[in-house]
Amino acid sequence: MNPTIELLKSHRSIRKFKDQQIPRELFEDLIRAGQCAATSNHVQAYTIIHVVNPESRRKLAELAGGQTYVESCSDFLVFCADMKRATESAEKAGADVIRGMTEQLLVASIDAALIAQNVVVAAESEGLGICYIGGIRNNPQEVSDLLKLPEHVYPVFGLCLGYPDQQPEVKPRLPLAAILKQDAYDDSQDEHLVARFDDTMARYYRERTGGNKDTNWSEQLKPLFTSKLRPHMKEFLNKRGFGLK
Repeated sequence: MNPTIELLKSHRSIRKFKDQQIPRELFEDLIRAGQCAATSNHVQAYTIIHVVNPESRRKLAELAGGQTYVESCSDFLVFCADMKRATESAEKAGADVIRGMTEQLLVASIDAALIAQNVVVAAESEGLGICYIGGIRNNPQEVSDLLKLPEHVYPVFGLCLGYPDQQPEVKPRLPLAAILKQDAYDDSQDEHLVARFDDTMARYYRERTGGNKDTNWSEQLKPLFTSKLRPHMKEFLNKRGFGLK
């Protein structure tokens, strides 16, 4: 197997880290590798906040829902969608810029995700562990205030980096046929494929917890669709200058 493909297929989220710091030279190489990710029109619409201050890390862990590994990992990053730098640069070059376009929100959010995933792959290739922290969006205004984020910048997610102190199993994914379609969207087999995947996930949860967790993929999805998930985000993004037009 190609070692890069094998690495990608072995991804796990790590939530327990050794008390060991990532060397600064390696840390910066990871970020440089991240910068080599694709970016729409070379805008590079992202900024990464490397949170070093212990009190800030503690506060972010609390704001993200009590995720203590935000504090215990070697390095914690907050990936921000950033249209401030690009629009101001275009303005200085003489453009009559238009701010607040929904497409700008999409471009910046996608750019942030792409650079982060490059960082993740680079980190895992060095034997490091990672955990994305979407809980940053639980309290985006408080996070923005803490990190002093200006208008046209918003925190998309956090990322824990460090040396893993656990070896969890790789979590199963949906069958390829469920997510790979030919020529057009065809969901005629999806019900069957999802049922099979539910069985797979039920076995996974039972084995991982020694029989203490009896659930499956579909059951785990229910909370996401029976309540309004982070309803504050629309107003928050509007106030940040995103998604108005």
